[in-house]
Amino acid sequence: MRKTVISLLLVLLTVTCVSAQDLSGNLRRHVEYLADPGMRGRKAGSQGEAKAAEYLYDKLYQAGLTMLTSREGDSFLIIEDGDTLSSCNVAGILQGYDKDLREEYIVVGAHIDHLGTYPVTVDGEQMTGVYRGADANASGVAALIEAAEILSSNAMFLRRSVIFVGFGAGEEQYAGARFFTSGGEFSDVGNIKLMVNLDMLGRGTADNPFEIYSLISRNDLASMTSYVTENESVTTRPGIHNGEVFASDHLAFDLAEIPTLTFSTGRSREYRTSRDTPDLVLYNKLASETHYIATFLKCMASKDHLFPSSSASAKDEGSDFAYSMSDCDKPPQFFHSDLKHFMDAWVYTYVKYPQSAVDKGIQGTVNVSFIIEKDGSVSNVKVAKGVDELLDAEAVKVISASPKWIPGEIGRKKVRCLITVPVEFRLQKGGSFDLKR
Repeated sequence: MRKTVISLLLVLLTVTCVSAQDLSGNLRRHVEYLADPGMRGRKAGSQGEAKAAEYLYDKLYQAGLTMLTSREGDSFLIIEDGDTLSSCNVAGILQGYDKDLREEYIVVGAHIDHLGTYPVTVDGEQMTGVYRGADANASGVAALIEAAEILSSNAMFLRRSVIFVGFGAGEEQYAGARFFTSGGEFSDVGNIKLMVNLDMLGRGTADNPFEIYSLISRNDLASMTSYVTENESVTTRPGIHNGEVFASDHLAFDLAEIPTLTFSTGRSREYRTSRDTPDLVLYNKLASETHYIATFLKCMASKDHLFPSSSASAKDEGSDFAYSMSDCDKPPQFFHSDLKHFMDAWVYTYVKYPQSAVDKGIQGTVNVSFIIEKDGSVSNVKVAKGVDELLDAEAVKVISASPKWIPGEIGRKKVRCLITVPVEFRLQKGGSFDLKR
């Protein structure tokens, strides 16, 4: 057991301690490869797009994903200006472990193609220019690769399954994404619970901030981002964009009535021009954004309920179900304050250390769970992990006598909320005792 715990800790340390410089360097190499002039702008149906698809396949396979397509990708046809072009999607999966949730899927996607080439005259000579597409969307594909690598190292924590997809022909009315949602390489589209789109992540300045673009309710988006910061250590947090959602591959999933969100730093001045080159990508910013995206995916793949507000409205009023505090848009409050105030102002003010337990030298931490009902009352007070019946009974008695709380809310609807707290009983030298405050 000890070896298992140590191994898990080492995995976590490996992920959290990956140097920003290494991640930044990996992202730079991906962008420079994909946006190299030799890729000829990765036009849909071109050899450059095919090479980009093979590159993505190799990286996802090396990261340890189970591939859903061949190295050549799952191909489909596009008719453009009377010509028929062949494009493809590349996809791999990290399978969730939870028997109840692993058949639910989160799809993470980024389109691999760009605009191709254009004619240009230089000193009277006809030449060919290249739309290199570093920010749009080599940056999104680079982030997809590195997020897959990070998440693969955390695969043992994933309850839901996560699918990583490189969409072909994104510049052709999102043809690859539409092919995917029609049941192309993945037939279980009905069980996709969230689509996360990565598009244009290469800037991250004050003019182009890292944001979430989505039609998901702001309450649910705020709940998602709060869940990440409450449960993981992150240095970057995206804003929630207040405006129109720009067109990208997520639209195909929206049409299939699958909730979507797009991580992006928005359109830059160089968008869809020949000036969108790798040297303008802010790789340190892209590294911090990628780390956040990977952390976000890990949290969403492990969260009980992706969308608390819709879950709340779907629950029967007589249900015994209770949400966690992190699921709530507004968590329960004890006299307009937080859980720490409840512990200090109520529990440790009124709990008594049983003298018989002091005499016997009994000490430890009693974990007590309880529910804040929709009317704010405290119910279902139980010992989640006990120490001794003397200490257990005292902890339960004090919490059971708690005054009413302000109940938690999801989508402006009051909900039942499950809370677990540690109540510590500690003996000091000489037989005295201390109740931790």
